[in-house]
Amino acid sequence: MKFNYYPGCTLKTKAVELDEYARKCADALGFELCEIDEWQCCGAVYPLGVDQIAQRLPAVRALKATEADNKPLVTLCSACHHVLKRANYDVVDDKNFRDTLARHDPELAYTGGGEVLHYLEVLKNHIGFDEIAKKVKNPLTGKKIAAHYGCMLLRPGAVMAFDDPERPTIMEDFIKALGATPIPSPLRTECCGGYIRLTTPDKAAQMSQKVTNDAARMEADFMISACPLCVYNIGKEGTLPIYYFTEMLAEALGVKDE
Repeated sequence: MKFNYYPGCTLKTKAVELDEYARKCADALGFELCEIDEWQCCGAVYPLGVDQIAQRLPAVRALKATEADNKPLVTLCSACHHVLKRANYDVVDDKNFRDTLARHDPELAYTGGGEVLHYLEVLKNHIGFDEIAKKVKNPLTGKKIAAHYGCMLLRPGAVMAFDDPERPTIMEDFIKALGATPIPSPLRTECCGGYIRLTTPDKAAQMSQKVTNDAARMEADFMISACPLCVYNIGKEGTLPIYYFTEMLAEALGVKDE
């Protein structure tokens, strides 16, 4: 089972663990992440103006690169997933956007036929959490883990079509498959403050502490996330440890130290 793979720039620098553990776990679970050639930074934030074509070009180029072989494009970073999926949606939904792209660059005659998946969706829908549970060698029994979805992974709900944006369950089901106990914090879909870290660090710290204090109140041992920005910001300012979800998967599958 092969998937096209867009790692994004942060997974090559500050979040190498998210990428490395994902690749190890893919091998252990029997699927392959085929990194696409010459990908560019997604931009990290999806532009709000409909006429901001240039800011969408890296995402569209990545989508176009995967069109020929008819394999889904898999991402790990919450920001990359958000940008790629919204770009794909806009191409399908907005004829003016498609036409403008074609005029801007004739080689980008992309009609939105690709599929963007988050790595968690691969685990759930293509491998199956029940099958993952069967392959767990080191169950995380006794660990109480709070998933932090953050603000980008699930919203806007109609576009991401990933899980319920207010009451998600995919990461809690993932935690159960590893043998641990999920702690469904009410603030698990709140922003951690990462995007205002440089401009208003005090406010960012307050937001991270609010999120982690709530998980701690519910007696979580630690948190997991798919977002490099959340892991950085919460790790710096929060009151609970936070790890990439792929690290916990690698530990449970027995491939973390390979």
